Amino acid sequence: MERIRNKQLEDILGKEFPCLDHGFVRLMDYMGSDESIVQAARVSYGKGTKQVHQDRGLIRYLMRHQHTTPFEMVEFKFHCKLPIFVARQWIRHRTASVNEYSLRYSEAQNEFYTPDPDVIRKQSETNRQGRSDEGVPDELQEQALDIFKQHTQQLWNDYQKLEQMEIARELARINLPVSLYTEWYWKINLHNLLHFLKLRLDPTAQYEIRVYAEAIAEIVKIAVPITWEAFEDFMLYAKNFSRAEQEVLKTILAELPSAPDWEAIGKSKGLSSREVTELLEKVALKHEK
Repeated sequence: MERIRNKQLEDILGKEFPCLDHGFVRLMDYMGSDESIVQAARVSYGKGTKQVHQDRGLIRYLMRHQHTTPFEMVEFKFHCKLPIFVARQWIRHRTASVNEYSLRYSEAQNEFYTPDPDVIRKQSETNRQGRSDEGVPDELQEQALDIFKQHTQQLWNDYQKLEQMEIARELARINLPVSLYTEWYWKINLHNLLHFLKLRLDPTAQYEIRVYAEAIAEIVKIAVPITWEAFEDFMLYAKNFSRAEQEVLKTILAELPSAPDWEAIGKSKGLSSREVTELLEKVALKHEK
C-alpha cells in the first residue's frame, strides 16, 4: 500500500514557523491522516462500523467517547528550537521520543530569550504560577530588560572564558541560564499531541510555551482537519460537568413549562441527531420528539 501523503504538509516540510525571538518549530516528517484514523477504527470495530457512513461522523464519535487508540495511528516528528526553561515545561509531557542538542559535545550558541516588553508583567495575585494580565509601566519594563540582558551577557562571557581555558564543555556549560536556546527532535502520536495542545493552548498556560503550541496547532490543522474540528468541539473548547452539576441542570430543565425542541436546537448548533440524544443522556432526560 502506498504511503498516505498530504500535499499541503509536503509543501511545509522543513519550513520554519518562527516562535519568540530566536525559536522555531519545523515539521520534519509525518505518518497518517484522518483517513488513517478511520481505517484503524474500522479494523478494530469490524462490522459494527458499517452503520457509520461518513468519516467525519466516525471521527467525531471516537473523539467524544474518548476512543483514543485510532488517533495513535498518526504521528509527527518536529524539530524545535526553544529556550531551556520552555523545554523543561515541555518535557513534562512524557509521551514523546526526544533527542536534544547536547552541550557536552557541542558548543553553546550565543542566543538567549529576551521577552518583548509587552509580555513583561508582575506576579499574579491569584495565580501563583503565572503573571498578571495587567501591564507594567515602561520604566519597569526597561529595568527588567536591562537585568535580563546584563545577566545573560555576563554568563556568556564567562562561558567563553572557560572555553578559552580549555575547560571541558560539560563543565563550562553549567552556569549558562535557562534563557539559553536549545534544540531537539520531538516525535509524538496524534493522541498524545492533542493532549499536549489542550493543556498548552489554554489561556492559563505560560505565554512562551503557548506560542509553540499555537505554531504546532497550525500544522495539525493542515494534517488532520476533520480530527482538529472534533478536537475543538469535544476537547479544546468543551467543558465537563460534575455529577452535582448534572443534577442541577436536570432539575432546571425538568421545571421548564414546556419541553424545548431539542432536535431543532441541536441541529441549529451543528449537532447530529445522535449527538442530541447523547446530550440529553448526560442530564438524564428522555429524548422526546
